[in-house]
Amino acid sequence: MDGVKIIEIKKSVFESNDREADALRRELKQKGVFLLNLMSSPGSGKTSTLIRTINLIKNKLHTAVMEADIDSDVDAVKIKAETGVESIQLHTGGMCHLDAEMTRQGLDGLNLKDLDLVILENVGNLVCPAEFDTGSCKNAMILSVPEGDDKPLKYPLMFSVCDLVLINKMDVQPYFDFDLEKCRQNILRRNPKAQMIPISAKTGEGVEVFAQWLTDEVRDWKK
Repeated sequence: MDGVKIIEIKKSVFESNDREADALRRELKQKGVFLLNLMSSPGSGKTSTLIRTINLIKNKLHTAVMEADIDSDVDAVKIKAETGVESIQLHTGGMCHLDAEMTRQGLDGLNLKDLDLVILENVGNLVCPAEFDTGSCKNAMILSVPEGDDKPLKYPLMFSVCDLVLINKMDVQPYFDFDLEKCRQNILRRNPKAQMIPISAKTGEGVEVFAQWLTDEVRDWKK
């Protein structure tokens, strides 16, 4: 029908969010605070990985965690109890991701002047969180062995936006049809610049490497 106006809402939403995300990154840079956006599917081991990692770095980096979930405060309580660092819960009101404005609201609940590092544990989902820039300094994700080595082919955007991929639950690799080298190649097909670290949150394998990566990234951000 002639004369009908078509509005590309999705494009407009993303463009507006990107502007807010860039502004938030600039503010974090000025304050010397590094924000890591950690994503994954549910059950991949985000919280367990964070507990192991934070206990390795908390005496070097003043750290806080923002736990994003549709409901409950289970993860925030667990992080606080097992690491002692400040942890706040963000309820998304049914949304399956955080955007830059939601992230800013969470950061407003923290005393940033006392912090070096804030870790955002995003909602467990391999689709929506990858679409929205949160204003983070770096994006990381966890892929667990039971999910399969073909996930980078099925969820290309998630792997293309991440600077680091943690391949978790390596302790159970012998029990699954999971080819680590094939997984690496699939990730590199989506993102040739992605770094990868095999870990086990249960045994601690590789977690020190991730902790060092985080420490180096925070140091470089503060320069």
